[in-house]
Amino acid sequence: MAMMTSAESSTNPSSPAPAPAPAVGREHAIDALRGFALLGILMVNAGSFASTYFGVGVVDPAFSRPVDHAVRWWVSFIFETKFYLLFSLLFGYSFALQMDSAARSGNAFVPRFLRRLLGLLLLGLAHAWLLFAGDILVTYALLGVLLLAWRGLKPVAATVLALALLGMVAGGWGLLAWLVAHVPPIEVPVAELHAKAQQAAQAYRASALDAIAQRGRDMAEGVWFVLVFVQGPCALAMFLLGLAAHRSGYLARVAQQPARLRRWMVRCLPVGGAGALFYATAQVGTSSVQQPEHVVLAALAVDLATAPFLTVGYVALLLWLLQHGTGGQRLGAALEPAGRMALSNYLLQSLVGATVFTAYGFALVGQVAPWLVVLGVFALYGAQLVWSRRWMATHAYGPVEWWLRAFTLWQWPAWRRPAP
Repeated sequence: MAMMTSAESSTNPSSPAPAPAPAVGREHAIDALRGFALLGILMVNAGSFASTYFGVGVVDPAFSRPVDHAVRWWVSFIFETKFYLLFSLLFGYSFALQMDSAARSGNAFVPRFLRRLLGLLLLGLAHAWLLFAGDILVTYALLGVLLLAWRGLKPVAATVLALALLGMVAGGWGLLAWLVAHVPPIEVPVAELHAKAQQAAQAYRASALDAIAQRGRDMAEGVWFVLVFVQGPCALAMFLLGLAAHRSGYLARVAQQPARLRRWMVRCLPVGGAGALFYATAQVGTSSVQQPEHVVLAALAVDLATAPFLTVGYVALLLWLLQHGTGGQRLGAALEPAGRMALSNYLLQSLVGATVFTAYGFALVGQVAPWLVVLGVFALYGAQLVWSRRWMATHAYGPVEWWLRAFTLWQWPAWRRPAP
């Protein structure tokens, strides 16, 4: 994702390969937020890799014990629908950073950013077909064109438009829930849903070509709908909030004021937590009993309205923790390198997921219990933090960030970090 990459340095594209951005002047808290967001993205995506029942609406009969329901509920409550919003907020923030960088260096921003979006689009298409049907890069690349068109918005106007988008999406799903509640109930084709999930699992286990074909079917049958009617509008809204947060200077100011961060936590975490509680209980539940369709839709509407509060609460909490002495410094030092190469880490997560769960490697889809998936997520995330720190100690950019920067500037940037 573009928001996963660090802000552009103010080098002249006509000069030799640019040196890495110096540490002085970097917004380290933004890098740490990206690194933190990687955990949430991985936790949600891992569930989709591990089970073809993810998002189908019926419970996987192979994992229907109370512990399985509890783990799925916990992931839904803490992670689902929150962390892609955080990445989207950072996309808009980094977009504003890149505009400022281009203005300082005297370079034309629009053609450079359009090349960046094209690079993201190419990466996203390859990612979606070869690794993970739930790719978000294509969506970000397309929405980035709208953000570019709205780059002149003042912070207040951007905020109003963002809130209108969020309200429209939540209100639309709420209206749908109300309509469904007032029509005769439609019998859920449970047997058909089970058969569909099992056929998808067989395809992912059969061969690499079958797995690629199944990703195409997943995108055609459901992923596009979620992107268009849920994730896309909400991501665009968070782009705008990120743009406003940087352009107004508000986030940079608040990040240095622990008292104001605590106030934001007190305001946002209870509201977001209450919505997440309703959403997780209705969507996943704690047993095999399925909620009525209108309750599930109402829970989604409530979550769409309240998830941004929880996302902002997470931001305030992490920024507050970073203020706390040596512990905060260590936390920032662990997260920042992963955030600086978050695009590489995001794609690596999908590569590992495809290797573990599809015919690319072990073909374990549908065979790993949810609690083991969660343990695997923490293990992989910890390994990524270690790898990112070692990589960024000697390299100017993450490997995929390096390619995207080369595509954006149309020249080879520095690969290694110069020795001190």
